[in-house]
Amino acid sequence: MNDDRRTIVFFPEGAFGPTNNCVGIGNVLKERGHRVVFIVEESFAGTLEARGFEEARMRLQPPPEVEEAPGQFWKDFIRETAPEFRKPTIEQLDSFLKPTWQALIDGAMYVDDRLREIYDEVQPDVVVEDNVVAFAALQTSGRPWVRITSCNPLELKDPNLAPVFSGYPQDDRGGWDAFWAEYDRVLGPQITDLDEWLRSRGAPALPSARDYIWESPDLNLYVYPQEADYERKEPLAPTWHRLDASVRSSDETYAEHERLGSDGSLIYLSLGSLASADVELMQRLVDVLGRTPHRYIVSKGPQADLYELADNMVGAEFVPQPAILPMIDLVITHGGNNTVTEGWYFGKPMVVLPVFWDQYDNAQRVEELGLGARLPTYAFDDDALPAAIDRLLADEPLRARLGTMAARLRANPGTVRAATLIEDLARRGRD
Repeated sequence: MNDDRRTIVFFPEGAFGPTNNCVGIGNVLKERGHRVVFIVEESFAGTLEARGFEEARMRLQPPPEVEEAPGQFWKDFIRETAPEFRKPTIEQLDSFLKPTWQALIDGAMYVDDRLREIYDEVQPDVVVEDNVVAFAALQTSGRPWVRITSCNPLELKDPNLAPVFSGYPQDDRGGWDAFWAEYDRVLGPQITDLDEWLRSRGAPALPSARDYIWESPDLNLYVYPQEADYERKEPLAPTWHRLDASVRSSDETYAEHERLGSDGSLIYLSLGSLASADVELMQRLVDVLGRTPHRYIVSKGPQADLYELADNMVGAEFVPQPAILPMIDLVITHGGNNTVTEGWYFGKPMVVLPVFWDQYDNAQRVEELGLGARLPTYAFDDDALPAAIDRLLADEPLRARLGTMAARLRANPGTVRAATLIEDLARRGRD
């Protein structure tokens, strides 16, 4: 028996992005001989076991009358609220962000008792959470825990930084005050209610009137490369560590694109597992890109059966992104933090079409750093997207810059650094 073996619990949000991020770190810890357990929604049952992990299952809402697909709640939620994505980000605070936060809060309240049971049953040495909302059971467990922020670092607020979820530029503060005022008006009462509930369950107060989650007293990680990170007025606490990228290893291969021949550049289109639920948007992208001379690998998303790809495309509901990114020339993405940082990890220019959440912030960061192009997702002209693609493909200095960045990131894998920090915490316990 390995006396150094520790039990490490991962608790990612019930979406593929945070889950895949945790899987990459969990693989390293598992290879080092530790027991790795994932807390997963019942709709994800078996998906983590298939990757060699233990599962502790829970629900974030009452069980449905029919069997669910993994993450089905969020797929349905995104599909039903898709019309709100066409609004400016300041209007989305009320029409999209508030109900999204409420769904997350409702889930945290519903699952609280079950989480306490899981911690008692599994007896973790450390809990690793990749969520955006606080869970009372975690703070009251008395166990060391790690917060992973696998979204844009604007979530870690600072007077020098644009408002989170705004997509506003760093060099123009013109709209910052108005956005924060609307944020406080719309979301402030919701945060107050969450704070009161957390304290009623024995947890501490939230850190501010703008935060839905605490930072951990033990260890905090965020995923963003140094080259793209923001200059802060107030430094983060010493418990914070930046992971330049956190890309999971994969033995998967992909060759479907070979039947498209070799003419034109090879481009990867992915709006993520949630944003791609907007079938109308996906169909328009297929129509526009189908008229270009390039080849495309398309991650079709949960509504894959509702639209057909053009002749210059291959794809499926799920495609192995880590296997695809090294071979392509450019990424068209919604701006999810995982895809953006993985794109940088492999040195790929990108066109970003933000849909919701921190995707606007990542799109703006890509644009203002000259690492790609941001387009208005629902209002771009038919010629604008092909023009942006061709401009980026022809930009040799950008390719050289991205190549240098990628080489540095691959030489220092974030999954290994994260695993070592988590392992050290599990061994020493809470100081």
